[in-house]
Amino acid sequence: MKKIISLVRIIVIVLIAWGIMEWTYKSETWAILSEPLVWVWLGIVLLFAIAIEICVSALRNILFLALKPEAQERFLLNKKLKEQKRIQWFRNIYLKLVDSTPVEEEEEIILDHNYDGIKELDNNLPPWWIYGFYATIVFGIIYMIRFHVFDDYTQDEEYLMEVAEAQIAIEEYKKTAKDLIDVNTVVLLTEASDLTAGSNIFVANCVACHKDDGGGGIGPNLTDEYWINGGGIKNVFRTISEGGRDGKGMVAWKQTLKPSEMAQVASYVVSLSGTSPAEPKAPEGEIWIDPDSPNVIVPEEETHEQLMDSLNDEMTKTEILIDNPTDN
Repeated sequence: MKKIISLVRIIVIVLIAWGIMEWTYKSETWAILSEPLVWVWLGIVLLFAIAIEICVSALRNILFLALKPEAQERFLLNKKLKEQKRIQWFRNIYLKLVDSTPVEEEEEIILDHNYDGIKELDNNLPPWWIYGFYATIVFGIIYMIRFHVFDDYTQDEEYLMEVAEAQIAIEEYKKTAKDLIDVNTVVLLTEASDLTAGSNIFVANCVACHKDDGGGGIGPNLTDEYWINGGGIKNVFRTISEGGRDGKGMVAWKQTLKPSEMAQVASYVVSLSGTSPAEPKAPEGEIWIDPDSPNVIVPEEETHEQLMDSLNDEMTKTEILIDNPTDN
C-alpha cells in the first residue's frame, strides 16, 4: 500500500508539472508534441519526485530504528490498525454502492424459481444505478421543458451555429498554418523576412533559367510587365505550383516546395517587377494589368434591352440614309 501511495504521488506531481507547462506555453498545439524541452523538464520533475519519495522513506526508517523495541511494536500495531480501518472504509463504501446481500444471508432472498438447479436471488438494484436512472429522468424533464415547451433552438439551428463556429476556428487556424495556403488564399508578402526567404529559394532553384537578377535566360524576363501565364501573386503562385506551358514551360514545384515557400518566392518574383537587370531578355507574352487595381475601369456588360435599343437605333439610321441619300 505504501508503494502504491508513493507511485500515485509521483504521477500526480508529474501531471501537475505537465499541466503548468501546457498552460504557460499557450499554443494551439500540445507543448509536449512540439517542444522537446518539455520532455527534459518532465524528466527532471520525475527524478526530483522519486528522490523526494526515497528521502522521505529513508527518514521514516531512520526514525523507526531510533525507537525502543516497545515503541516499535506500538508503532507497528497502530500502523496495522490504520490500514485495517482504511480498508474497511473502502469496503463499506463499496457495499453501500452495490447494496448486495452477504453470501451467508443469501438463503433469505432466494426466490422459488428453480431452473435445472439454478436459483435466482432477489437482490436490490445497486444504488449507483438507481441514482443514475433518477438523474436521466431529471435531465429528460428539463430537456422536454426547454426544447418542447419553450421552443429553444432546433437541431437545424444548432447545426448552423456549430458550422459557423467551426468556420471561425478554421479561419483562425489558417492564419497560423502557413502551409495551408493555396492559389485562392495566397496574398502578397511584403515582410523583409519573407522576401529574404523567397530570394534564397529563387537563388537555389530559379537562377538557372531566369538568372539571379530575374532578367531571363532559358526562362522569360521576370522584371518587365509582360507575362506568359499572367502576373500578380495568384498567377505567379499558380505557375510555380502547377508549372508553365505543357511541353515547354517550367516544371511544377508543388512536390518540392511547401506552400509557404512558394508564397515567399512568388512574392519575391512579383517584387522584381520594374527592376533593371544587367541583360534583360526580350519581352514574352502580353502586358498584364491587375484587374483589382483601382485605376482599371472594367466596362459594364450591356443588358439585353440596351443591346436591342442600340440595334434598333442603328437600323433606324440605316433606313434614313437609304431614304435620303446624299451626294456623298
